[in-house]
Amino acid sequence: MYVARYESTKTGIPDRLPKFKRGDRVLTYNSKMGTVVRLEKDEYGEYFVVQLDVLTGEYAYDAKDLTRLQ
Repeated sequence: MYVARYESTKTGIPDRLPKFKRGDRVLTYNSKMGTVVRLEKDEYGEYFVVQLDVLTGEYAYDAKDLTRLQ
């Protein structure tokens, strides 16, 4: 009997996703513009903290949920 083994992929942000740095202007998945404040890491992975233009406070987003503005 054969058993399928699933190995976890590497943790963190995959290479195919865009890398952002502090100060980059981004557009979120829900069409809000903001600025990347910092990259945070926790037990679940890495995420970007973004300060949105229209709301006060800082919000966390995965790299796949952000698009860099020109």
